[in-house]
Amino acid sequence: MKLMSFISNLAMPLIILAIVIYGMFQKNKIFDDFLEGAKEGLEIVFSIFPTLIGLFVAIGALRSSGVLDIIISFLLPILNVIKFPTEVMPLAILRPISGSSSIAVATDIMKNYGVDSIIGMIASTIMGSTETTLYTIAIYTSCVKIKKTRFVLIAALTADIVGIIISVVACQLLVSID
Repeated sequence: MKLMSFISNLAMPLIILAIVIYGMFQKNKIFDDFLEGAKEGLEIVFSIFPTLIGLFVAIGALRSSGVLDIIISFLLPILNVIKFPTEVMPLAILRPISGSSSIAVATDIMKNYGVDSIIGMIASTIMGSTETTLYTIAIYTSCVKIKKTRFVLIAALTADIVGIIISVVACQLLVSID
């Protein structure tokens, strides 16, 4: 584990160094490019900030209304049998529907349980191994004018379910090894 920790600690500085060396090799104005990117990043943050506030309020209302709790309590016997943590169920339910709301839920999970907790690791892995299926299918199929999405939807939701289950199993295995 010390080797992995050493490699992960070196990863970002080495990537930054590689980018700087590549920029120098290409004779780019590296610092000017960095400042332009930072400026664009701040503009993006300011443009999506109201949306994020709205999402946090909407997710909070959804969670406090009890709808997610009703769904989770209905699934609780199955979740207990397969040792699926109920804390990540709101994320598992919302991830295929909306990327923005799942980011809000994942952020809430990180805030409440911490990024280094098993729950935080599972939430991060779910975010990385699943897709906003309904949105993606709607965009891609409308672009190529596909009308029948039944089999695509089944395959994509199955992949999401598998990604969620494997995320839980993999994180639990890694924590038990450590």
